[in-house]
Amino acid sequence: MSRLRRFFKIFGPGFVTGAADDDPSGIGTYSQTGAKFGYNQLWLALFSFPFMTAVQEMCGRIGMVTGTGLAGVIRKHYSRKILYGAVFLLFLANTINIGADLGAMAAAGQLVLGVPFIVWLVVITGISLFLQIRVPYPAYAKILKYLTLSLFAYIIVAFLVRQPWHEIAVKTLLPSFSTSRDYLFNIVAVLGTTISPYLFFWEADQEAEEDLAQHRVRGYGKGMPRVTLADLRAMRIDNVVGMFFSNLVMFFIIVTVASTLGLHGITDIQTANQAAEALRPLAGNITYLLFAVGVIGIGLLAVPVLAGSASYALSEALGWKAGLHYKFRQAHAFYITIAISMVIGAAINFLGIAPFQMLYFTAVLNGLVAPPLLVVLLLVSNNKKVMAKNTNGPLSNALGWIITGIMGVAGIALLATIGR
Repeated sequence: MSRLRRFFKIFGPGFVTGAADDDPSGIGTYSQTGAKFGYNQLWLALFSFPFMTAVQEMCGRIGMVTGTGLAGVIRKHYSRKILYGAVFLLFLANTINIGADLGAMAAAGQLVLGVPFIVWLVVITGISLFLQIRVPYPAYAKILKYLTLSLFAYIIVAFLVRQPWHEIAVKTLLPSFSTSRDYLFNIVAVLGTTISPYLFFWEADQEAEEDLAQHRVRGYGKGMPRVTLADLRAMRIDNVVGMFFSNLVMFFIIVTVASTLGLHGITDIQTANQAAEALRPLAGNITYLLFAVGVIGIGLLAVPVLAGSASYALSEALGWKAGLHYKFRQAHAFYITIAISMVIGAAINFLGIAPFQMLYFTAVLNGLVAPPLLVVLLLVSNNKKVMAKNTNGPLSNALGWIITGIMGVAGIALLATIGR
């Protein structure tokens, strides 16, 4: 256990952010990818890695250098229209995403233990709220780190099923393309759930929280932190490992589902837990159980990230106290916003909307929303008034603008196919 503690002590917000990226929405999207397209979109796991790493490094650097979250920086240096537009889109997408994730977790719990869906939904919502509101930030951060272990379930699952590794290697290294609506739709969904706006805000705020926890600044948002080159280097390593882990899990989920459900002609997955249930007759009870438990474990990590990032953004935009280091009585509005987004998200499950439709379309919505927010992110991270000497280097700018263009073009191409 002491070795495990030492291992996790190395990692911080970047590792948690990377793991939270594989939320039940991501699991559902990757499952659909494997079921519908087999191994043909595996190349996205490799392709998106450098771009995802560059984007999240910018976010982490902004938070670490300024001691303030992304919305707080935008509020101070940019137009209110940009600020409120970004926060509105983020809050809308996150609330729907929370609802879909809670629904997927409750359904997975029902599969594993047979406890009614509504009981699981209430219990999971309550646990998530308790962790965010009542547990002090240092302990809460440790809990989030340990929850990332649940993602290893998807790596293990892939090796429990016989795989054509040569074909997998070819499909990973040689991209294939199609102009069909479904193919473009899925690319936008995968990029949207991989390079997600809520992660931009979450990581910047968590690095600002770390400034406070590591005594680099007197208070959240109070002056420029004393950041060293060693601090920046550690943050970058943390980010690279976190994003690599995230994309590794994406890769193995696609592989597992492609080699089971996709191979047997099951191409329409409605929920992440449905993917787990469908695996049972094809890959055995252990595979099914690991897949379902993984949905619950990573959901417990991802839902607080979704609710927290929305609350950070809204609170900073409106000038409220924001931060998990505050107690409830010190930052009522911040924690009430978290609770409201969680309750609305839970209530969405009673509207009769198919859970996977929420999961998948939220991923697509994130893919469409991300390009304008990436432009804002690039402007901020290149602004010397904000970042001083810690602005982007040539590689960060190249990767940032390239993925902004790719996601923008993919989004426009998708919207163009809708009218056909």
